[in-house]
Amino acid sequence: MPDQKRDYYEVLGLQKGASEDEIKKAYRKLARKYHPDVNPGDKQAEERFKEINEAYEVLSDPEKRQRYDAYGHAGVDPSYGAGQSGWSGGFSGFGFDDFDLGSIFDSFFGGGTTRRRNAPVRGDDVHTTIVLSFEEAAFGCEKEISINRIEDCPECNGSGAEKGTTPSTCSKCRGTGQVRSSRRTPLGMISTTETCPDCRGTGKIIEKPCHGCHGAGQVRKRKTIMLSVPAGIDEGQTISLRREGNAGRNGGPAGDLLVTIQIRPHPIFTREGTSVYCEIPITFIQAVLGAELEVPTLDGKVKYTIPEGTQSGTTFRLKGKGIPRLNSNVRGDQYVKVFVEVPKNLNEKQKNLLRQFGESLSEHNFEKRRSFFDKLKDTFSK
Repeated sequence: MPDQKRDYYEVLGLQKGASEDEIKKAYRKLARKYHPDVNPGDKQAEERFKEINEAYEVLSDPEKRQRYDAYGHAGVDPSYGAGQSGWSGGFSGFGFDDFDLGSIFDSFFGGGTTRRRNAPVRGDDVHTTIVLSFEEAAFGCEKEISINRIEDCPECNGSGAEKGTTPSTCSKCRGTGQVRSSRRTPLGMISTTETCPDCRGTGKIIEKPCHGCHGAGQVRKRKTIMLSVPAGIDEGQTISLRREGNAGRNGGPAGDLLVTIQIRPHPIFTREGTSVYCEIPITFIQAVLGAELEVPTLDGKVKYTIPEGTQSGTTFRLKGKGIPRLNSNVRGDQYVKVFVEVPKNLNEKQKNLLRQFGESLSEHNFEKRRSFFDKLKDTFSK
């Protein structure tokens, strides 16, 4: 069956053989661009975002990427192309596990144990990204997220057999998924253990495949999950939800859901760890005479008095007005940097008043200016 989906490398704008770092950078860039929160109501962006997440889920996992590089979509999606292979073992989207490497060693060294194909296998992790506002990341929130994940087929409860029927135990391997044979060689008897050719290692034969999953036992579904975001989460950090990833096989546990956090820029605040920073413009008069400023914080506006003679670039600290530490009641601080804004478009009267004011000043009023010229004088008098 030809692939219906776009190539995952093409989805992320990459070449086959891209490094892990290139994959991660491409994913973050595209996820931020097409995230539904950034494009509300845009169905095309939403579908593109789903496609991007699906591609990253495969290419960021070394084992899944290896299967994808070898077999395309059939190697990573159990419901993709199912029922097309012509065998009755159920799972048609095969990967590297279908090759019994253990039997090769058995052939050369006589004996050994191969890994059973019907042993429990943990499900793969699912990766996704959510975009939070500055305040949501600071104080925590509840977020409803939607993901695509692999689940046991609801029609057959994961058995792969049509409702009302059950898979039968493979008569050739008696349900072990393996067959053992011996042959005489000049070196003596050599025993080999191989994957059962009748059931392909599952230990079961499905006479009537389920119409819902075509015998795969698993299907890909859209799932909505409520995520609790802790206060103080930062850009690039990941929240792990255990057992919310892809379903396991043969009774194995489900994988985890890994949610990576992105934070929208704030128009006023920036952040470094638990510290919050902002800049406030003040007038020349406020800097000279001092003033009571109205300072924005995450908790609302507060009053702060700057002293007379405040220099442009001076930074003040507001204790406890920063970001909460993760899993703690302790908060960081906010740092407020003030800068003097020089007035423009003065009329002649205003200019004359400033000239008069300037003439009334002496070097005594300018500490830094006086220090600079003293150093300048000392330097060039040598």
